Amino acid sequence: MKTILFLIAVIVIISCVLVMVRTWKPRRAAALAPEENPREILKRRYAAGEIDEDEYLRRMSGLSQDY
Repeated sequence: MKTILFLIAVIVIISCVLVMVRTWKPRRAAALAPEENPREILKRRYAAGEIDEDEYLRRMSGLSQDY
C-alpha cells in the first residue's frame, strides 16, 4: 500500500514539474526577445496604417535630431 502511494506521489510530482517547464519556456523566450528601437516601432506602425505619412516623417525627423 505504501509503495503504491509513493509511486502516485512521484508521478504527480513529475507531472507538476513537466507542466512548469512547459509553461516557463515561452515566458523565458519572451523575456529574452530584443527590445524594438523607436525607428522600428514607427516603421511597423506606418506599415500597419496606424499613423499617416506626415506623422511618420515628423516623428522620424524628431528621432534623427541629436540633442
